[in-house]
Amino acid sequence: MYSNFGQFIDGKWQQAEKKETYKVINPATEEIIGEASKASSADVQKALKSAEKGLEIWKNTTPWQRSYVIRKIADLMRERKDLLAKWLALEVGKPFKEAVGEVGGGADIFEWNAEETKRIYGQTLQSRFPDTRVHVYYQPVGVVAALVPWNFPIVLASRKISTALAAGCSVICKPDVITPGAVMELVNICKDAGVPDGVVNLLSGDPAEISNELLESDIVKKVSITGSTRVGKLILKKAADKVQRVTMELSGHSPFIVFDDVDMNKVADMAITAKFRNNGQVCISPNRFYIQENRKDEFVNAFVDRAKKLKIGNGMDEGTDLGPLTTAKRLEEIEKLVETTKSEGAKVVMGGGRPAGFNKGYFFEPTVFDDVKDNFTIMKEEPFGPLVPVLTFKNFEEVVARANDNDLGLCSYVYTNSMDQANRASEMMETGCVAVNTAAVAVAEAPFGGIKQTGYGREGGSMAIKDYLNVKYTHMGLKT
Repeated sequence: MYSNFGQFIDGKWQQAEKKETYKVINPATEEIIGEASKASSADVQKALKSAEKGLEIWKNTTPWQRSYVIRKIADLMRERKDLLAKWLALEVGKPFKEAVGEVGGGADIFEWNAEETKRIYGQTLQSRFPDTRVHVYYQPVGVVAALVPWNFPIVLASRKISTALAAGCSVICKPDVITPGAVMELVNICKDAGVPDGVVNLLSGDPAEISNELLESDIVKKVSITGSTRVGKLILKKAADKVQRVTMELSGHSPFIVFDDVDMNKVADMAITAKFRNNGQVCISPNRFYIQENRKDEFVNAFVDRAKKLKIGNGMDEGTDLGPLTTAKRLEEIEKLVETTKSEGAKVVMGGGRPAGFNKGYFFEPTVFDDVKDNFTIMKEEPFGPLVPVLTFKNFEEVVARANDNDLGLCSYVYTNSMDQANRASEMMETGCVAVNTAAVAVAEAPFGGIKQTGYGREGGSMAIKDYLNVKYTHMGLKT
């Protein structure tokens, strides 16, 4: 399935210099999907030179022409949504209908940035001198290294590629070895949409080797990474040596706060949507459920009732609501965390193991814990899976303090019919994003990103493009 792709360098698909490959596994069947091309150091150097050449073309392309090409990418993504979704279902394991939704989200991001490229505004300031003028304008930062994770390869590659293109930058995209095909298909769409040779490049292979070589290059001027906090810190240290600009969206550990004035059935519906999207393998997945004490049992009952109705299965099968975890390692880590949580004193209300009848694939049941305490391991470490620890709280001040007691700060969820509580909570939560009475967070038109150990910089919205631009100021005298 990967033979038509390989490394994408200077507008052409080509096999790696050393002809090496690596296996890609279907998480639902544990079967080998195919063997993807593995880049060598020589391939990385070719991609760097290609991106350097592409930058000279693209930064001198007018914003309106850039806009036309970027919008064409969005159009082609929608035309080929089923093909892209198939890749996501096969490589990530997510249900096909959910995969189609991810493709639509990626297309929206390209469409948004097709307009943003025409909205790069400069400034003319009043000078303190009568015979000078002060001009401020923006220029592309240069070659961008886009490091894309495996959980949302289309959306996250779309964020990085489209913003770089909108700013006038060239880009080298590195997909995860777990999900190369989805990103390869997206890059192929970029080619078909008319992106000039060298402007978008792709390197597939060992993440550490490729990333290190990109960050050691004088050609790369910016890095955009979505990944764990551990990896993000390593990238940041590397980038510091070259003073490369970095956008980092790292780990999350989102609180889900439910006050006692809500319609619990509606909240349970939103909780199911938010928690089990991509089987909980989402940086904004709610992982700490704080329910006001007088309604905790009602929430648990409503949530469990709905979770039991989720159909577990292969993402390619019709009607599947919950696919497998994406890797064997992820499954092992989830199993270990479940045992740790039980040993620390939690009660398993639902799930807790492999679903019956699934002898192949990295499947794990939706699992709900009660009697959880703030000091449990699951409350400090990001689960990244279908685990739901439930706690209670007494009042507003208490729950906000407990929810904020974490080093990570990506997203918070708040549910209340009180506008006072809604506004105060949204202002006081120590996260980059807050969802109030909704499960929707990551949309193309809004700035997405975190604070604290979750990183910095934003993807999406009108702010994101600024991270891909240099600011230049000219003080212009009118006379010699």
